[in-house]
Amino acid sequence: MRGVPWWGVASSAAAPVLLIGGWTVAAMLQPGPFNPVVRTISALAAEGAADRWVMTLALVGVGACFVMTGLALRLAAAPRRILLLAGGVATILAAANPEPTRGGGSVPHTFWAAVGFVALAAWPAGARGRGRLVPYGLRPTVSPRATGVLVGLLAWFCVELVTGGHQIGLAERVLAGAEVTWLLIAVLTCYGSQSLVS
Repeated sequence: MRGVPWWGVASSAAAPVLLIGGWTVAAMLQPGPFNPVVRTISALAAEGAADRWVMTLALVGVGACFVMTGLALRLAAAPRRILLLAGGVATILAAANPEPTRGGGSVPHTFWAAVGFVALAAWPAGARGRGRLVPYGLRPTVSPRATGVLVGLLAWFCVELVTGGHQIGLAERVLAGAEVTWLLIAVLTCYGSQSLVS
């Protein structure tokens, strides 16, 4: 039995395609110029945004990919995959609770987005294992470093969010892109391995 079934690899590979493709296509469909450095991903799925269904479906798809990958990532053991599953469900719930048309934020959207970002930044450390047969993406020397980078990017995004910075969109895209990319890297290093780590 392989450490990650083919559908787990496929879901982890689909997540960055859906996310980056979604925000790219949705931005192109906006009637005026859309500045991705200043404007958030959520703005593309907000009530009143042009063709908001594009980003909404992309976020739901990304969340579903996180859930599928969490179920497939057997090498991380079930208790260690809870953060990944929670991040996927939270992403879906953030998409289901869009921001209002005129800005001002949405408490449910903000809550679920925060849960998703935090869970997806923390899951690598929670998934680490010990032993010489542990895949690279789950090793105790690698996983905390990945979490450190993701938490650093999350801190940058939070600073931009709280201070009303002019790079909030860029910070969010770098954070979200890093989270889906690390998941793919971790899964690819586990593919074909047969050792179970706790």
